[in-house]
Amino acid sequence: MAASTARLAARRLLLPWCARLVRAPGAGARCVHVGTGRLRASQAATEVILNVPETRVSPLENGLQVASEDSGLSTCTVGLWIDAGSRYENEKNNGTAHFLEHMAFKGTKKRSQLDLELEIENMGAHLNAYTSREQTVYYAKAFSKDLPRAVEILADIIQNSTLGEAEIERERGVILREMQEVETNLQEVVFDYLHATAYQKTALGRTILGPTENIKSINRNDLVEYITTHYKGPRMVLAAAGGVCHDELLDLAKCHFGNLPSAPEGGLPPLPPCSFTGSEVRVRDDKMPLAHVAVAVEAAGWAHPHTIPLMVANTLIGNWDRSFGGGVQNLSSKLAQIACHGNLCHSFQSFNTCYTDTGLWGLYMVCEPSTLQDMVHFVQREWIRLCTSVTENEVARAKNLLKTNMLLQLDGSTPICEDIGRQMLCYKRRIPIPELEARIEAVDAQTIREVCTKYIYNKHPAVAAIGPIEQLPEYNKICSGMYWLRE
Repeated sequence: MAASTARLAARRLLLPWCARLVRAPGAGARCVHVGTGRLRASQAATEVILNVPETRVSPLENGLQVASEDSGLSTCTVGLWIDAGSRYENEKNNGTAHFLEHMAFKGTKKRSQLDLELEIENMGAHLNAYTSREQTVYYAKAFSKDLPRAVEILADIIQNSTLGEAEIERERGVILREMQEVETNLQEVVFDYLHATAYQKTALGRTILGPTENIKSINRNDLVEYITTHYKGPRMVLAAAGGVCHDELLDLAKCHFGNLPSAPEGGLPPLPPCSFTGSEVRVRDDKMPLAHVAVAVEAAGWAHPHTIPLMVANTLIGNWDRSFGGGVQNLSSKLAQIACHGNLCHSFQSFNTCYTDTGLWGLYMVCEPSTLQDMVHFVQREWIRLCTSVTENEVARAKNLLKTNMLLQLDGSTPICEDIGRQMLCYKRRIPIPELEARIEAVDAQTIREVCTKYIYNKHPAVAAIGPIEQLPEYNKICSGMYWLRE
């Protein structure tokens, strides 16, 4: 049911930017009034802040959180964010969370699959879902007047799915075909390899879809066990944005989700521990035209205070694609300028993937075989430069770009709803935009140098590479580039 683009974004968790930002003690938006220009800017900013709708949060007795932002639109997005993804699986049932996502739309005790599809279509609504390594999400976009029906449908598919044997067998084939499609998306394949080598023999090292043998063997009991173990009130957030009345949403939540079980006496299953290992995986195929490579170091988790500086550093490295167009003089990223001038790659993308207690900070690149060695060298040179000599002007530019991207990613009820749901699971609150901006603004060049030195300098990275990679430097050479670079 989930589109491949949604699945890709969910796996990387690159956006929205604000989902990675946390509050520091005493952090807040501060203004220094110097001159009339600064005063007018401050007044305008204050007006914007005052016009931002409030995010209201209310808990149910079973622990489920209800959170919403009412912007008065004629449409709304409402969804259920569940703190349960592939990380909570083991080797035998890996793939169950994603399998459940598919089964949610295949009929309930009161609606057949056809009834569900017709009802959604007649409402003019959209129903979707995706699974990540730590979260499962079901959401609907509909007219605001149809909010009660949308919430009732979400409650029905979460709590009353029939999980029929015939439907399970049908979806088994669908998921196996989906796995074949994923294997043709080399970026997804590289990131799965990257997780496998970075988090060896741990839950984060396994794929979201699971291995083929698991998909062929998962049965109804596996699905029911996963639901009864993880689909608990304290692990869920009912989030909504757009034209939403919070009091109405709260009443709907009490009606349709009030009977969800709360935490058992022994408590909820703990988060499986995962440890990072500097290592590599290489799949050489000289018949492929381009090399696809990802290099990453271990980064900070969602709530770590270093997450914001790492996001600024990630923005400093930036991304570039040969098809972008425009002159090199317009590129703020030094690595993009080097790649463009030297024709070193077809594209590169920096990333900062966050989980609860760990993360991956690095770069994904697509290169010609002949330029691969030079591209790796310049990437590492830029990383070391972040540790040693990044300037205040560069950091200021990156902070502005990060704040702009943060706001652009909150355009529309669906991304706002996603932001609310994700932040509520990660921080138990929605962080105000002025607070996020204040946290970003507090980062300076010295902070970037110190944080990058902690996470990058002299660290053994995780490397995943596919394609004609004969010219990719040996792993020991890559490790030496983390503290020494050729002249």
